[in-house]
Amino acid sequence: MSQHLLARAAGTLSQRTVQQIETSQLLHAIQAAPGIQFDGSDNGTTASSYQAQAKLPDDNEKSSTWAHKAGVNCLTIDRFEGRYMLSGGSDSSILLWDLESVSGTTRASTYSPVGKADKTSSSHKFGITQLSFYPFDSQAFLSSSYDHTLKLYATETLAVSASFNLDSILYSHASSPIADHLLVACASQHPAVRLVDLRSGANAHSLAGHQGAVLSVAWSPKDEFVLASGGLDDTVRLWDIRSSASCLGVLDLEDSVGMGGEDGFGSKARARTHGRAHTGPCNGVVWKDDGAVIVTSGHDERVRVWDVATGANTLAHFGPIIKNTNLSILLPLLVPTYVGKTGEGFMLYPNEKEILMFDLFEGTLLKRLRIPEINVAQAKGAAGQRSIRNRVTSLCWRAGNIEYYSAHSDGLIRAWKPQTKAELELDREEAEIVFDSEDNERKRKRQVLDDMFRDLTKQKITFT
Repeated sequence: MSQHLLARAAGTLSQRTVQQIETSQLLHAIQAAPGIQFDGSDNGTTASSYQAQAKLPDDNEKSSTWAHKAGVNCLTIDRFEGRYMLSGGSDSSILLWDLESVSGTTRASTYSPVGKADKTSSSHKFGITQLSFYPFDSQAFLSSSYDHTLKLYATETLAVSASFNLDSILYSHASSPIADHLLVACASQHPAVRLVDLRSGANAHSLAGHQGAVLSVAWSPKDEFVLASGGLDDTVRLWDIRSSASCLGVLDLEDSVGMGGEDGFGSKARARTHGRAHTGPCNGVVWKDDGAVIVTSGHDERVRVWDVATGANTLAHFGPIIKNTNLSILLPLLVPTYVGKTGEGFMLYPNEKEILMFDLFEGTLLKRLRIPEINVAQAKGAAGQRSIRNRVTSLCWRAGNIEYYSAHSDGLIRAWKPQTKAELELDREEAEIVFDSEDNERKRKRQVLDDMFRDLTKQKITFT
């Protein structure tokens, strides 16, 4: 870092270049932060305001700390401050966390929720499928659930402001980050993308085209009227909600050239009406934040990168390591463009019990982050019959930082942050101390047993 600052002061490196180098190094230094815990149990303190309370976990608490007892289905962080995080559980509960509740640079801390929405007559009845903050104000957020409803909550009170019943299981929803309209696109068991107008509270209209359930939807970050959807019929469709024939076309995995049109960038190109993006259901659709690329994931255990301008498959290949078998949405996390050098792209993929970091355009595996195992016996004893599987269900990036968070089906939320060489060395020393103490304890117990056995064998036994 000092060398780069000196080069910037000397004028040999621009400020932008220094930023790119440092953010890229921080991204590659990301590791699990095992000292950070999220305690959503009844033992955790729930505050009624945004003033969170944090505490340092002791050894007995670490094994019994969980965010949602039945499992965490989804996470989201507000994109304005990067401070408040929402988590949705399989038990239909929603928790609000303040990520800045700990002062200083504490490496080991336990967060407690600052708000909790339990099951009531107005809240969700079944598991939460997706959460998203209101695009222009973090004072409100949206939630979808297996109970067929889309709900609007007030963030500060966690009270339901509006509820929309779509009479079909909702797998995901999306609202445009740039649009003036207040339309929410919903992916459900119904074979059409449903658009809900938050102003009128009505189901504005439906976008028909899929031949089965719609599993994932995402709005363009550059065009407020364009969205993409992936479904059970293996297709990914692009839509323009202003047009009577809304479907702009489908993505075809066999097309690596794309639709050139008049200018070579898809202008006035003839829409493609047939083609499959995957050879299995597509349960993940994500736009890159510059709007130039769409990334999709499917049950064929493939992740594909598409050029938005032409609709071409870029043929980025991520290898046979990809896993994707669940019907619920599985969204790759695309690292924001301010991280890394110009032209670079990074993807974090929730791959069952690990998180994989890839070069987005080359498909090169850059890092393999294993999920820390939990003590199965202690977890059962502490949380009853809660799930001990630790499949990654959701990833979310914290805006303005180089860190992200992961949700797991074992009920935990895990933090991932850059660690310097000094911090890694400290963790290694702490692990060696713990190992030595455990080894000494085992030797002590063994010595006690040996002494007892020796005392018994030395006694003279007389038979009468």
